[in-house]
Amino acid sequence: MTQTELSNASGSSNQSEARYRALFEAVDDGFCIIEFQDGPLGPLSDYLHVEANSGYERHTGIPDIVGKSVYEIAASEAKEWVDLYGKVLTTGQSIHFEREFKDAGRHIEVSASRIEPATLNQVAVLFRDITGRKCAEAALRKSEAVARENGERVQLALSAGAIIGTWFWDLPNDRFTIDDAFANAFGLDPALERSNLRLTQIVETVHPDDQARLAAVIDQAIKVGGPFAHQYRTKRADGKYYWLEANGRVDIAADGTPLSFPGVLIDIEGRRAIEAERDRVTSMLRELNETLETRVAEQTAELMAKEEALRQSQKMEAVGQLTGGLAHDFNNLLAGVSGSLDMIRTRLQQGRIGELDRYLEGAQGAVKRAAALTHRLLAFSRRQTLDPKPTNVDRLVAGMQELIQRTVGPQIYVETRIGKELWPTLVDPNQLENALLNLCLNARDAMPDGGRITIETHNRHIGQADAVELGLVVGDYVVMQVSDTGTGMTPDVLEKAFDPFFTTKPIGVGTGLGLSMIYGFTRQSGGQVKIQSQFGHGARVSVFLPRHDEREELESVCELDPVPAMATQKRVLVVDDEPLVRMLVVDAVEDLGLQSLEAGDGPQALEVLRSPTPIDLLITDVGLPNGMNGRQVADAARELRPGLKVMFITGYAENAVLAPDQLGAGMQVLTKPFDMSVLGRRIQSLLEE
Repeated sequence: MTQTELSNASGSSNQSEARYRALFEAVDDGFCIIEFQDGPLGPLSDYLHVEANSGYERHTGIPDIVGKSVYEIAASEAKEWVDLYGKVLTTGQSIHFEREFKDAGRHIEVSASRIEPATLNQVAVLFRDITGRKCAEAALRKSEAVARENGERVQLALSAGAIIGTWFWDLPNDRFTIDDAFANAFGLDPALERSNLRLTQIVETVHPDDQARLAAVIDQAIKVGGPFAHQYRTKRADGKYYWLEANGRVDIAADGTPLSFPGVLIDIEGRRAIEAERDRVTSMLRELNETLETRVAEQTAELMAKEEALRQSQKMEAVGQLTGGLAHDFNNLLAGVSGSLDMIRTRLQQGRIGELDRYLEGAQGAVKRAAALTHRLLAFSRRQTLDPKPTNVDRLVAGMQELIQRTVGPQIYVETRIGKELWPTLVDPNQLENALLNLCLNARDAMPDGGRITIETHNRHIGQADAVELGLVVGDYVVMQVSDTGTGMTPDVLEKAFDPFFTTKPIGVGTGLGLSMIYGFTRQSGGQVKIQSQFGHGARVSVFLPRHDEREELESVCELDPVPAMATQKRVLVVDDEPLVRMLVVDAVEDLGLQSLEAGDGPQALEVLRSPTPIDLLITDVGLPNGMNGRQVADAARELRPGLKVMFITGYAENAVLAPDQLGAGMQVLTKPFDMSVLGRRIQSLLEE
């Protein structure tokens, strides 16, 4: 691909990503993508938030959600959320529900759907804050209670003599019988009789605006029977309209025929006047409140804009710190590699071959330091490819003590305090060794005049209160602690201790990735890291790792010894889209005396796999172009050639693709960059299985 094509492809990718982010952030509701992972309670018993828009914080009040486990943000409800979304993941059926989010102090309306394919172990969640609506519903219930109370007061008014008239309506014959008080309340002609009146005569004095509604409620009452209550205005003898309330009951025969409609009139003119005044005052208060809400909303919007600007500034500062640290370290490493290669070329031109070794060693050393830096970055982001094994931490610490003592120097005394019958834990032992060594180096740097490093291990059960504080699930943990008698940390340094590239050391002395790597690796392993320190009084770093019930596996043999050629004619298929890497792997394969085949992507590899050519081992990169990743190539290969040995080579892989429990028999993972002797040893072991 030419430089122009690369540039165009990169621009197109950036535009697609920009459009995706713009659409993602345009959604006003909260939105996130969660990815299930194995936890201390079993397979898929935990999940991480891998994507979230800004609406997530608006609707929950929880900031910086990406990368956090549900147990970190909602420890008391975590299992319930895992069960809810876990059903969506396992069944593929979407759900919609309302629920109180107690840890966030809000009510939310949620829709959740599985992201296909199911092997991604991901669920998309769309939600909104309905706390306001819930409060309004509560207020409505309260209002209804007040209405019931008012009805009871009406009954008391009837009992207290507030009745201003009575009537009896013979429904089959449409004949009213009324008393004088009723006639006065309706302003009827005194010459009319008080019996044998029809409905049309009665309602003549009802206010024109109230007549249609009164007729409708009377018809409804006659249809369904039972109690009746309605308020309307009638014109009395003085020509004025007055409010009254008619209360009665429609009696219905067994066959559904309406029989009678007796009732009473209640004078509510005074109450309606009070209610009108109340409504006027309420309207004034509502108008004032709306004005106040507008002012508060304006001030809130201004404050949120300032907070967003501050948050963006902090993000840019963090990104600047991260990219600045990366640029500094990688430029140094690239200078070492480039300079060494230039000197090798110069010496070859001069014929001074005897001086090549030191330049080769320098370049190789720079490459290894670059690989270590990359692994630390992946550890911080919890995206590195781990190789967890049941591990005895006591045995690991004992095996590291001599190396640690030599590394920290004679001025530092290293003491170990091993716990009794320490539980095993499932962890990548190499990463744990690196973490322990980094902690001891940090402790050494905090004691320039000498001191003591104490390494302790013990078992600990984490209860509910401690689990909430530490962001862990309740259960058993193995604790490894490294304490020192050094200078300690100030509160502001302690707060930033896990930030990438944050360091208190002079420029060029440290990368600032040690603690961030330890934190990322531990969290990826299902554990937690806690620092306790007081300035001038040393520090203690505690690494919590979940208990594992299986026994420790034996250490593998050293893979750095030279590998002799194999006395076999077996054939290896190498799949990698990077031509230089593919060439090196092919050369390594052929140096072992094996035959090699090449493919640049998944479709090319499948063409070879479908051919009759014998193939004994597939070596494939995980990140491949053209629609198939390395895991998909391997799965398709085993469909075509059952039992085919597979080696994955990767610099970065999602756990869903290469999780330890996803690797079958005859499969191994090798992380880039790797020593060619390590590659040869792995090829030999797979072919000899």
